Amino acid sequence: MMTGMIISGIIVCVCTGIVVGIGISQMKSKDPVGFYTGEKPPKKEQVSNVASWNKKHGMMWIVYGICIVASWICSALIGNNYYALVPFAIGVFVPMVIMIFYHQKLVKEYLFR
Repeated sequence: MMTGMIISGIIVCVCTGIVVGIGISQMKSKDPVGFYTGEKPPKKEQVSNVASWNKKHGMMWIVYGICIVASWICSALIGNNYYALVPFAIGVFVPMVIMIFYHQKLVKEYLFR
């Protein structure tokens, strides 16, 4: 039981590190960033405020990483049973849906059409 918890914690930390790293790199980027894989980022001329666009997208990924860790901690506190999957699944999938809607809001707010 403890070994599984340690291994899952390491996996969560690695994945969260990647997600937070994406957020930090987006916040530091001088060019507009994209959200979806395969989506071409908008050009500078298409974004009303590139710094704010990048900051909001970067923070979105950092908060997502925090949600993943928080949901793993909740799952770890519940213990080694199927109920532990509930907070982890909620912490991984619900924020992703929220991120998609928030990205659409940012598109309407910052992109010239």
